[in-house]
Amino acid sequence: MKTRKSLAWGMLSLAICMLTLGVPAIAQQPTITTIDVPHAGTISGYGTEAIAICPTGQIAGLYAGYSNAIHAYVRTTDGTITTLDAPGAGWGGGTIPFPTTGTNPGTYAIAGDACGMVAGYVVDSRNVAHGYLRAADGTLTVFDVPHAGTGNGQGTFAGNMSLSGELIAGNYVDSTGMNHGFLRASNGTVTEFDVPAAATGPGLGTTTFWAQCVNSAGAVTGSYYDQNGAAHGYVRAPDGTITTFDAPGAGIGSGLGTYTWAINPAGTTAGASQDNNGVYHGLLRTADGKITLFDIKGAGTGAGQGTQSMGIDPAGVITGYYTDANGVSHGYVRAVDGTYTFFDVPAAGTGPGQGTFPMTNNPAGSIVGYYVDNNGAFHGFVRK
Repeated sequence: MKTRKSLAWGMLSLAICMLTLGVPAIAQQPTITTIDVPHAGTISGYGTEAIAICPTGQIAGLYAGYSNAIHAYVRTTDGTITTLDAPGAGWGGGTIPFPTTGTNPGTYAIAGDACGMVAGYVVDSRNVAHGYLRAADGTLTVFDVPHAGTGNGQGTFAGNMSLSGELIAGNYVDSTGMNHGFLRASNGTVTEFDVPAAATGPGLGTTTFWAQCVNSAGAVTGSYYDQNGAAHGYVRAPDGTITTFDAPGAGIGSGLGTYTWAINPAGTTAGASQDNNGVYHGLLRTADGKITLFDIKGAGTGAGQGTQSMGIDPAGVITGYYTDANGVSHGYVRAVDGTYTFFDVPAAGTGPGQGTFPMTNNPAGSIVGYYVDNNGAFHGFVRK
């Protein structure tokens, strides 16, 4: 029979062996840190969101105070938060800001590169949007796509930046209310583009989404809309060639269809397919066109429920969230081999529309997003 002493020596020997082999004796567990910007609202519909995280760990996001205006912030790796309001930003009016509609007055920080630059847009007092680039030293350059409209809800919506900082991607809304894609190079040159199959008209056309829709090679992904208002995916190659695609079983009605929300350096895209019942399914598309749909076991099967993939890192690891049958959302990480890790921010709410909402991930495995508490207030988070 082994004594306690012999067991203790055995455990110590095992630990020494593991360390000798380079294997940690105790696996490091992920940590989750809440991000609340000072002066952010603390009641339902207000608060803080973390949107983008760069390879070094700098975070860009936005927050809302009680004026209903949006304000931007940057959080460095030591936890220091710097708030910013771009010149000309609107300061009041609008609707309750969260969940973010993207058109409330104020400043939106929603993308970053590997060197501390941030991109986003500012909505002025006339509800017209203008793109901006914030340099690492804090200098802001505001820009407009030449054919962007100047009316309410129109303008330039910069939402993505390559890790090299050489490219900013987004969409602009013209004077008719139609969407078009654009790319802005570091020298200020702007390239406008449309998916040929996109329908024309207010709210239709070609769009990109937030944070990770352009890679360093210059490939852009997003969705375009047909005459019925259904969404279809696309990838625009660096040479301007556009490839369109639809996920199997994607819905064909207004607001349904195929959405692509991120692209990595290999050209792999992540997003979601919403079927004709309004249920979401996670989407992964490789550069050669292979589409994989996936559903997390605990995801609900009602309209607005299901699985959504939001971010993808260079290795192909996906983060996102699933919404269960009670309308509560939960975070997940999908490894390259298809295995999952699930997580909830401890303070996240457990009612409909509440829970944990990851947005993007970086090569180091850190994830940022937001959670909604039991009072309906929003809080950013970083999971390392």
